[in-house]
Amino acid sequence: MQTLCILGATGSIGQSTLDVVHRHPAKFSVFALTAHKNIKLLVEQARLCQPRYIVVAEQTDYSLCQSLVEQHGLSCEVLAGSDALAQVAAASEVDTVMAAIVGAVGLLPTLAAVHAGKKVLLANKEALVMSGELFMQAAQASGAQILPIDSEHNAIFQCLPKDYAYGDLERSGISKILLTGSGGPFLHLPLSQLDDVTPAQACAHPNWSMGRKISVDSATMMNKGLEFIEARWLFGLASEDIQVVLHPQSIIHSMVQYCDGSVIAQLGNPDMRTPIAHALAYPERIDSGVAALDFCQLANFTFTQPESARYPNLHLAIEASKAGQSATTVLNAANEIAVAAFLNGQIGFMQIAQVNDYCLQHSPLKASDTIDAIIHLDKQSRETALAYVQRLGPSGHNKVAQHA
Repeated sequence: MQTLCILGATGSIGQSTLDVVHRHPAKFSVFALTAHKNIKLLVEQARLCQPRYIVVAEQTDYSLCQSLVEQHGLSCEVLAGSDALAQVAAASEVDTVMAAIVGAVGLLPTLAAVHAGKKVLLANKEALVMSGELFMQAAQASGAQILPIDSEHNAIFQCLPKDYAYGDLERSGISKILLTGSGGPFLHLPLSQLDDVTPAQACAHPNWSMGRKISVDSATMMNKGLEFIEARWLFGLASEDIQVVLHPQSIIHSMVQYCDGSVIAQLGNPDMRTPIAHALAYPERIDSGVAALDFCQLANFTFTQPESARYPNLHLAIEASKAGQSATTVLNAANEIAVAAFLNGQIGFMQIAQVNDYCLQHSPLKASDTIDAIIHLDKQSRETALAYVQRLGPSGHNKVAQHA
């Protein structure tokens, strides 16, 4: 029996995790559930799995949550705030932490779980994008086990040899990692029409069901750029070890190419319950609730290189990865602000990359060797991005571009 803490229980990953958990009541129990704003769903989830704690991110939501808990006659204790998130993630009763809080806010509670030596199921890619070196050093020091949940990284993990030597591809007989991506909903849209993309269009992913922020990141391929950075830290890779390949069918989730010419790929239907079930039960296998592939019904597989003009954010992320930790911290912060501005109608779709590029050029990229320094840089970068978004405005693209 594993005891779980699910950080970000009401998001798509959290809900999928609970779906898998409910299929195996003899294997998993839930110690704590956390959420940002969807308090009603959080309490409903607590009613079904009876955790000891439920945690809301904001103190302002505590009263509503407590009232709903009492209304449903639940026995769980309600906590609020960032310290409480870290507290439940590091609790001695917890074996496994699902780190599924989206964005930079997930960094500290995820690190708390790592420092406590937990089995960490990492769905919060921002934790590695912001603090990859410190994060992996902390895991090594504490003995925490990091298992990737992103479908691509989980696929790579499954395709690597069991005795993979971290950071040493030659010793493991590997020539390169092939990181696949669907290309999002605008793979074939004429480049001239990208400026006119709406938030609703950007959130309509053809294959995956995701939250709005991640859906936009998938449409710009920033999501693949962040995954590129995450893969470097997870597996100890250099930039040249990774090749991004567009695979619109989203059936092959990533591949490992070996020096003898062999390529091992992990395939499956595009459903996050597969990597979640794999990581929850690792090294065993359990039913995820995902239908098996019917190879007789599969369409032809296609593979292409991503266009830099269509996906400038992917290029920015790869270059930031080469520049170092500070650059990826800046990029992540700027992108969160830019995507929020796009979803709020403040900037256009292609201006997301413009905001990100501006912040990389106008932020101090000095070494950030402590968590406090990383958080400070993150805050500075958000302020820079917010100021630039205000300069851009809904129709300021040409004006600002001429004077940048």
